[in-house]
Amino acid sequence: MDIAIRHARREQGTMLLLLAPALVVVAVLLVLPLGWLVWQSFWNDGLTLEHYRRIATDPAYWTSFTLTFRISFLVTGLALLLGYPVAYAALKLPPFWANVVLALVVLPFWTSVLVRAYAWLILLQRTGLINEALAGLGLIDQPLELAYNELGTIIATVHILLPFMVLPLYATMQKIPGDLVQAGASLGGTPLHVFWRVFLPLSMPGVIAGTVLVFILCLGFYITPELLGGGRVLMVSMIVSRNVELYAEWGAASAVALVLLACVGLLFFAASRLISLERILGAR
Repeated sequence: MDIAIRHARREQGTMLLLLAPALVVVAVLLVLPLGWLVWQSFWNDGLTLEHYRRIATDPAYWTSFTLTFRISFLVTGLALLLGYPVAYAALKLPPFWANVVLALVVLPFWTSVLVRAYAWLILLQRTGLINEALAGLGLIDQPLELAYNELGTIIATVHILLPFMVLPLYATMQKIPGDLVQAGASLGGTPLHVFWRVFLPLSMPGVIAGTVLVFILCLGFYITPELLGGGRVLMVSMIVSRNVELYAEWGAASAVALVLLACVGLLFFAASRLISLERILGAR
């Protein structure tokens, strides 16, 4: 018995030694910066709650948080409406065409977010390709306001985050046994009825995983609302940036960042009550 205990302890010690480099990297790159943010958020020539009081009482902060969550909800909903049919089509298509669809989904990953944001700016601005095409077809007399507002921000953000919705959905759909769908059809169910009662409930882990990923990523978006919003769409990430770059208010920026981090943590906690974090992160 003692030999087994000593062997188990020796094995644990070996595992800790192997993990030590990774733990050091995590501590240096994650724990220490997070601790510094916490300290800065409570410091202003002394310990204070001034930064958090400002967040709670200043309407500008409330407006920014409300706008951020509203855009995140809209982007997530649109990504789900667009992404679910794409994932379902890729599942039903022959393997070659399914690979083509998935390749088109991940193709935007080959270019940076900044390049994609500028591409959408070229498409959506008043003299952009979309307005020029609509005017050339005689469909509009005046250019549409598609850029430098909330609409342009939502359009570009949906495009950028859509793969994060499609890929978890497709991974989950692939694991749904086809025999269950066939059994529902053999019992007299119509294709719509079988989809609604069998396939859709079984695909919910992918729906939840994609929804959580897209929503949380959208909460911290910066480049896209900065460019497509034209300074009119002030999301939380931009509040953090302005506090640091314009006002050198590291404490205020840290407090805003920690409040947003707390919101993300609560969302992950709520989602983990419905589905394990392993399935959220890996759609397993």
